[in-house]
Amino acid sequence: MEAVKFEKVYFSYQADEEKDGVFSSEAAFSLNGVDFSVEEGEFVAVLGHNGSGKSTLARLMNGLLSPSGGKITMLGLDATNEKNLFEIRKQVGIVFQNPDNQMVASIVEDDIAFGPENVGIARAEIGERIAFALDAVGMSEFRRSTPSRLSGGQKQRIAIAGVLALKPRVMILDEATAMLDPRGRKEVMDVVLRLNREEKITVILITHFPEEAMLADRAIVMSRGDIVMQGKPEEVLSRGEELEKYSLTLPRAVKLCRDLKKGGLEVQDALTAEGVASEIENALKKQGADMQDLALTAKGNASAPLLVKKNEPADEKGRIYCENLHYVYNPASPFATHALDGVNLEINAGEFFGIIGHTGSGKSTFVQHLNALLKVPTAEKKYKEKRLKKGEIEPPKTVLKVDGYDLTDKNTDFKELRSKVGMVFQYPEYQLFAETVFEDVAFGLKNFSKEITEEETRRSVRDAMETVGLDYRTLAKRSPFELSGGQKRRVAIAGVIVTKPEILVLDEPAAGLDPLGKEEIMQLLHKIHKEWCKTVIIVSHDMDEIAENCSRAAIFSEGKILAVAEPKTLFEDTEKLENIGLDVPLTAKILSELLPLGLSIDCDFTSADFVKKFIDFAKTRGAGMRLPTKGGQKNA
Repeated sequence: MEAVKFEKVYFSYQADEEKDGVFSSEAAFSLNGVDFSVEEGEFVAVLGHNGSGKSTLARLMNGLLSPSGGKITMLGLDATNEKNLFEIRKQVGIVFQNPDNQMVASIVEDDIAFGPENVGIARAEIGERIAFALDAVGMSEFRRSTPSRLSGGQKQRIAIAGVLALKPRVMILDEATAMLDPRGRKEVMDVVLRLNREEKITVILITHFPEEAMLADRAIVMSRGDIVMQGKPEEVLSRGEELEKYSLTLPRAVKLCRDLKKGGLEVQDALTAEGVASEIENALKKQGADMQDLALTAKGNASAPLLVKKNEPADEKGRIYCENLHYVYNPASPFATHALDGVNLEINAGEFFGIIGHTGSGKSTFVQHLNALLKVPTAEKKYKEKRLKKGEIEPPKTVLKVDGYDLTDKNTDFKELRSKVGMVFQYPEYQLFAETVFEDVAFGLKNFSKEITEEETRRSVRDAMETVGLDYRTLAKRSPFELSGGQKRRVAIAGVIVTKPEILVLDEPAAGLDPLGKEEIMQLLHKIHKEWCKTVIIVSHDMDEIAENCSRAAIFSEGKILAVAEPKTLFEDTEKLENIGLDVPLTAKILSELLPLGLSIDCDFTSADFVKKFIDFAKTRGAGMRLPTKGGQKNA
């Protein structure tokens, strides 16, 4: 039986009316006569660039949206008939990209019980389902917590648990793991896979993670409202030229294989670290390398750290110094949560710095201190220093200096500080509020620079929009809320960089973006860093992102800092990171797979250095290596 069937389905987003050019009469996203079906019990991954129509497809499946034309059948029921919608929604669960969109209760267990209660599940069974769902996503200890006090990643797990509790026949996950740490993603995908295999639940997974797509029976690629590719995931994900044509990129593993092949190492495409390691081993053996005598032979100096702008030691601009920073949410209440527990960290001016850690480790809490969105107690206006009792020892003082400002002093000019320290939040839509893109981007500039003229404002907004790759002429008068997720992210960044801050902080800047969008955002940040921004700080769950871009990084866990070092040093201890719910870059995984074979390569875990070291090694150790030829001559 077909669980999902789309027949010539059309859909477009149109503004109800156009006022003063604020709303566009053009479709923001659309489906252009989509035809496809999913068999009951099938696991289908849906890929595509931001704005390709993936989320629209998901919302049409359970009647959140109605098609402009065509027919949708869900589990044998006509989804275009309103009388069928309640029954469809009982059987078709959807998890959104932003968990706040589906939180309805003030206590976690009540939120999870909401769906089962509404479809008439017996009270005793509801309790069992709550326990099952929370255990499945690793959130049992938060059963009686308040969702609003959880981190973004923790909220996402609760949202997934709310759908798991329904035990639907069809489960749709719209980028549902985008904000989770690596362990959280794996745990959720393990549950989803088990439900699919054992309970025969049909799964439609919208994702940008190739490793998640590889779990599916079939992969579908969408572009501009059309299904443009489909087939076995390993086949679809290896079609490089076609993927690039539709604004997607090859998985990192395939890219590594092809770069190695260009350098002369005869490897075939592989989609996993184990697969790449196996291909490298086979290629070296074919070339006559002795796999029993390779230990340390490839050792050498790793590539130099990524660009760090040089500043004089006395330069406080762009520098962050933190000592003994504590923070408790809801102190003196039953909901007290210790988010930071004595954090000590120094970030030098000129660094492109990374912050990593499991969900709820304190990363977001820490960065919100950097521009005083959260203040230390001594910086509060009502703060009065307590007198010590006789014999009482004075507790260690907190030190927090950012860009030369003392954030522990309530007399500090915090408004001026915020013009120097820009913050881009985890969800860009939280920062967007104005009627037009122009007004949104201009808000901070006008707020911090009261004397600025209209012409100067227009010029600055145009420059900021063009810097982030947004067309000023076509988008300035558009509503930011009718833009795609990637465009919203760019508008949010433009609204921060328009004031030219000396420190730029971004909390998960690339989460939820397609692979090409991630690359573009990181290129943009490096451009800003190189041209005028002294220090850039990114919070990320993507270890490859950290390895490829950061000069140093800090690992947060349980409100403390476990380590601060260059990515090369941090990612050498794979087991330590995995024990706290983190991952390591793909290159580190491959090297770990090769180590038992006696092959030890010293690299900085960037893709470029990894490929270079292996090619250099193969040229010196691989007997009879065949190099690519050009014009009949071997390349040196």
